[in-house]
Amino acid sequence: MTYLLILLALSFAVSAVGWIYFIYFFSIGYGLSISALSLATVLLFADVITLPTALLCGVLFIYGLRLALYLFVRERKSASYKKILYQPDNTQRKPLFVMFMIWTSCALLYIGQISPVTFYLYNYAHGTMVNPLWAWIGMGVAALGVLIEIIADAQKSAAKRVNASRFVDTGLYRLVRCPNYFGEILMWTGSFVVSVGACCSFGQWVIAPLGYAGIVYVMFSGARRLELRQMETYGDNPEFQAYIKHRPLILPFIPIYSVAKHTWLKG
Repeated sequence: MTYLLILLALSFAVSAVGWIYFIYFFSIGYGLSISALSLATVLLFADVITLPTALLCGVLFIYGLRLALYLFVRERKSASYKKILYQPDNTQRKPLFVMFMIWTSCALLYIGQISPVTFYLYNYAHGTMVNPLWAWIGMGVAALGVLIEIIADAQKSAAKRVNASRFVDTGLYRLVRCPNYFGEILMWTGSFVVSVGACCSFGQWVIAPLGYAGIVYVMFSGARRLELRQMETYGDNPEFQAYIKHRPLILPFIPIYSVAKHTWLKG
């Protein structure tokens, strides 16, 4: 359990950036935490690291660092994003207990998300038979998810430069309204798949699925917030109404067109 305590301490330390501004617990702190935890996993298990697990950690490291830098730059250059980030509900001072609980929840979630590859390497280091095929599959799926996110963000930025006041329905947005969230779900699905070949113990099978379920919940919660904001902005636009009736919200080809009424997704 020593390795988990090390990773947990690191998760708390890096995500503590949220004490500067609590939104950073979920944004910049999230990206930096994933990068730090993936790098720490490589260092902790350097003697037994395999090629697919090293590549997966590299994918997660790049994802986290890119996300943190993307959000940092976006906050400083995008007036519309800054308006959302610093809306009155967000800037209101939070009680100390609430801040501590948010910090703790985030630190634990990030450990759960990174846990499949750490469990795989820990079990391998202690002589347990692991299946490298699942590590390769997981790495490939995760890499595809990151690629989708990068493309989706680039396509949205390009579309907004052409017409900042119009919703985006080009590129990957022709398939799904939140392709970046879909990409992230796909990435963490790939990470979780590694658990299948890791010969996990009962405790490990508790932590890894909780981490995966947690981030999927966060993605659907984020999609719900985006849906509500878009309805406020574009709700009277007939083109937008036609678009949302025929494009799934977050999962391509899965007919989930709205989660606005699901208040349990409120994050």
